[in-house]
Amino acid sequence: MAGAVPPWLSCAHARALSPLPAQLPPGTGPDPAQGPVGDRAYEAHPTVRGDGTVVWWLVDDTDHRLAREALRMERERTAFLTHASNLLLFSLNPDRCMDVTAQMAAEHLADAALVIAPSRGRELPVVTCLRGGTPSMSRVAAAADEVPGLGEALQGFPPVPSRWIDPASAPAWLIPEGFGTVGSIVITPLPGHGVPAGALVLLRAASSAAFTEGEEVFARLFAARAGAAMSAARLYAEQASITETLMRELLPPSLHQVSGVEYAGGYRPSQHHERIGGDFYDVHPAAVEGDASLVVLGDVCGKGLEAAAMTGKIRNTLHALLPMADDHLRMLSLLNTALLNTHNARFATMVLASAAREGNTVRLRLTSAGHPAPLVLRADGRVEEVPTRGTLVGALPDVTAETVQVTLAPGEICLLYTDGITEARGGPLGGAMFGEARLRRVLSECAGMPAEAVVERVQMLAAQWVGSGRHDDMAVVVVSAPHTNLLSAVNGHTRGRFTA
Repeated sequence: MAGAVPPWLSCAHARALSPLPAQLPPGTGPDPAQGPVGDRAYEAHPTVRGDGTVVWWLVDDTDHRLAREALRMERERTAFLTHASNLLLFSLNPDRCMDVTAQMAAEHLADAALVIAPSRGRELPVVTCLRGGTPSMSRVAAAADEVPGLGEALQGFPPVPSRWIDPASAPAWLIPEGFGTVGSIVITPLPGHGVPAGALVLLRAASSAAFTEGEEVFARLFAARAGAAMSAARLYAEQASITETLMRELLPPSLHQVSGVEYAGGYRPSQHHERIGGDFYDVHPAAVEGDASLVVLGDVCGKGLEAAAMTGKIRNTLHALLPMADDHLRMLSLLNTALLNTHNARFATMVLASAAREGNTVRLRLTSAGHPAPLVLRADGRVEEVPTRGTLVGALPDVTAETVQVTLAPGEICLLYTDGITEARGGPLGGAMFGEARLRRVLSECAGMPAEAVVERVQMLAAQWVGSGRHDDMAVVVVSAPHTNLLSAVNGHTRGRFTA
């Protein structure tokens, strides 16, 4: 038998001739065997005859085996692609996506992998990873055309078959340190959203089998998913950068002391996940020494980004009207005309305050345009409402407003606020408004406090009143006449950073 049949069948036959254990159920016979005959695969099923001989029936199982192996590989590849997609889409960081792409390709597709992003100037951003290693980022001062097919891949053209790429032509920067001799190379594009995301380079050592056509096709499937994730990450990073730049222009400024007058401001948007909204404030320092600085606090109808966009238009318009800052009514009228001539139907309320240092006091001229009246905290704790009234801007053809002058003694403050403070609902039962009376009581307890402390006190108590409930945007600005011993030695002037 050993010379007539394959070894696997000879061994199975020897086992079949061995006596069966007595404890086996009746009718139990030898187990089937399987193995190759030439380039085919067979299953051998034994039948024990009455005279003790064994007849083997051989069934060609090659096609079934190939189908099962193909199904197993397809399941493994599908699981790998799903896992890769989850890892890649989990992060919207471009560098992280490049690292994950290189590491997964090195672990599952090749002995080493490189992810090359489109060139930035004269350098190529490259992430390199060896199987079992960690990705490393570098910038290579090289031309993509040095590698056959790399330039085309970075431009999004179809990949060049690996058999057309001579491994000996690979430049030194393409081969990771300690990799050894390159046996085969696959270079495939990383397709993105309209713009190529880069190229994937797979390397196998000379001691490994060369890439097959099926492996190259699978590498392109992986590259398609990796490229989509990298492209999405870059688009997100670009949009986040643009949003951050625009956001900085819309955020309320940081207020300080300027020209002997102390300013402080605080803002809380209606939604915790937002940084901007419909409330705004600005302090515009006087262009000429000795003139009054202009303080603006306003509330645009609505919430969120749409209200914030309208806020930006109003702030830019007011900035352009600064040369006539001494005439509040004229500024409001021109702003009203500008808002009526836009397609946006939103309106706004606001209060303008011109503040100038006069000796130890601060002279204020206040004008309200449909806005809650400012409150003045005197040194003895009394709270006075400034009797300025006016119509809101952006709704009616004509604006009417009344300007009132107030003088602040050292240590006294003027509070400008939006209705998000007084209309905040909360309290023990959750539905009561914070109200103007409560705001006055809170303010009366702040006598002698610096402007910054007053803002923090009002914001803290309003936030405690609301709790975790919903609320409108909240903005507070405090204008204060500092105590004389707090003024700087340079004529009471300090520098501040404001929007301009």
